[in-house]
Amino acid sequence: MTDPQINRDAIALDDPLMTALTGASPQRRLQAAMEMGTRAQPEHLEILVSRCRSEPDFFVRDMLTWALSRLPADDTVPRLIAELDSETPQAISQSLHTLSKIGDDRAWHAMDPARIGSGLIAHTDTEVARSAWRSAVALVPGDKRQELASSLVTQLGRGDVETQKSLSRALVALGEDLVSVVDEKLHAEDDTVRAHALATRDMFDDPDAGFAHALDAAKRVVALGSEAAV
Repeated sequence: MTDPQINRDAIALDDPLMTALTGASPQRRLQAAMEMGTRAQPEHLEILVSRCRSEPDFFVRDMLTWALSRLPADDTVPRLIAELDSETPQAISQSLHTLSKIGDDRAWHAMDPARIGSGLIAHTDTEVARSAWRSAVALVPGDKRQELASSLVTQLGRGDVETQKSLSRALVALGEDLVSVVDEKLHAEDDTVRAHALATRDMFDDPDAGFAHALDAAKRVVALGSEAAV
């Protein structure tokens, strides 16, 4: 079955690469995306972006990102930034991922929390939010790191263990000189936020430590502290 979101009037229907990229076989889609990246022809931009919205296979999505990164940034970056306003979560998360790989300053301007608020960082879709955290850390200018850290810590305590681990890794990746921003959350009213902040603090000290273990230990510390307060 072909991708229903692609405007068939805008592409050459007899192009075998187009047909393969929207076909049923993941292997053929992977090969088509690789070939498009190798050719790096700007006329493939729209179908690559469109396919990012619905491609179910991780490896194919990664190849789509590579293919897009091979196209001229002046064409690709504005088109990917436009996708950040999409109503399709995968379109947003994949565009964020691709923008982080391209590394263009315009991408940061489009997601700077100080300019547009924390919309992407606090997005209701978890995968979009996680992509925003990773991409923001990859794109942030040096003089904006503290502002970004202050936005990221508003998400402490959110989601399951994997989600919390993603946020902690993003905060640690910003640099150990920003640990004080996390420390401010060690006295939050919410036990879940305090535990997540404490586990993140431990990751600053030992980035290779297992997060799940650190979080369990932090929860015990917070629980004991709450009992003592009572």
